[in-house]
Amino acid sequence: MSETSFDLVVIGGGPGGYGAALYAASAGLSVAVVERDKVGGACLHRGCIPAKEFLETAAVVRTVKHAGDFGVVVEPKALDWPVVLQRKQQVIDRLFGGVSQLLKGRNVDVFAGTGTLGAGRTVTVRNDASGESVVLTGASVILASGSVPRILPGFEPGGVVVTSDEFFDITQVPYRSVVIGGGAIGCEFASTLADLGSQVTLLEALPKILPGCDEDVTRVVVQSFKKKGIDVRTGVAVEGHTPNGVGGTTVQLGDGSALDSELVVVSIGRRPNTASLLGPGVGVELTDRGHVDVDDHYRTHAEGVYAIGDVIDSPQLAHVAFAEAICVVRRILGEDVPPVDDDFVPWAIYCNPEVAFAGYSEAQARERGHEVVTSKHRFAANSRAMIIGETDGLVKVIAERDADGRAGRILGVHMVGPWVTEQLSGGYLAVNWEATVDEVASFIQPHPSLTELFGETVLSLTGRSLHG
Repeated sequence: MSETSFDLVVIGGGPGGYGAALYAASAGLSVAVVERDKVGGACLHRGCIPAKEFLETAAVVRTVKHAGDFGVVVEPKALDWPVVLQRKQQVIDRLFGGVSQLLKGRNVDVFAGTGTLGAGRTVTVRNDASGESVVLTGASVILASGSVPRILPGFEPGGVVVTSDEFFDITQVPYRSVVIGGGAIGCEFASTLADLGSQVTLLEALPKILPGCDEDVTRVVVQSFKKKGIDVRTGVAVEGHTPNGVGGTTVQLGDGSALDSELVVVSIGRRPNTASLLGPGVGVELTDRGHVDVDDHYRTHAEGVYAIGDVIDSPQLAHVAFAEAICVVRRILGEDVPPVDDDFVPWAIYCNPEVAFAGYSEAQARERGHEVVTSKHRFAANSRAMIIGETDGLVKVIAERDADGRAGRILGVHMVGPWVTEQLSGGYLAVNWEATVDEVASFIQPHPSLTELFGETVLSLTGRSLHG
């Protein structure tokens, strides 16, 4: 074994890991990244990026389907699935090459293999192919090993059953499909499959899909899903499935009913990936749920060892991992920096219709003791939404009720509809800068634009409005 020392050693090359490496290297630190698979992590290779690539293919299918509404005559065309898979891989490969080049350009050393933290901030890297090992020592260490899909007993991956790890390599769009899990990723899978022509049943054990979303937003998604033909079932349990021997399976539900399907997508969340991460006596502790235990500044119980991203109990979002990475590196550099406020991070869900929000939902605001004033406006009356032919959705703003009864500080901004994931920045800034409705109402929104709806919604909370 050889030993190499660095200012920072990062275990995991996903968004949090490579983000920390790039940011630290730009500050002049010597950095090593340990990655078992490929830099970019699950987000790039088996998550965010391929999911959105499939969703964009679905959007093109919708555009072609409704081209006649715009006076454009399009010959019926079949879906060339091998081309879809090829384009998906081209996007992944290009981004992978870009990240790799960035790391190389900033002199970040990338070690291929499984990293295990040992005492004294040592990291043993075992190359899974060659079996060779190298020991790295870091003045600081960041654990960013990410997460893996949760497995549902009775629905282990194989055959027609897939998780997000296998979904992006399916060889064809199934005639019938079942998606188990109505969270953000499950809804993206259901939306994609339905737009590509599959008959989809979406199963959720909780009373509602998208449990973290505002009720008004969820209601719009459910209505839109039903118009797509998605059979949304909540409050249902699954008992198992029985392959039928001809390329499909029958899913048994807790109420005694059954569903025939050619594909079962299990999307019930992800669990922290701590396998082989911690050696004996390192001092890093895990929570009851298996996350690496950290304080408010992402410090573990071991001196000089931090953890970020999906391996800790914070929102499982790539952009949150980036933000946590920057916080940790700045702290390593001796800067005083506040941690990420998990209550006010931006959320983006890319199903059709899209969902985006920041801050409290109406129910959450009331649970935290706030007296609130709310306003919502629908895209049905928005000129740009009419022009592009996507009028399902709304913008809802939750504000604190001041002593005089008027709306004050903006507590939450919730959107559902066309391209809202690209419109949230104004609402995110308003929430995090603790802006009032009077302050934000003075901002000018371009016309005609989808973002006008946010401006109109805030303006109405001042007691005066234009179109509302």
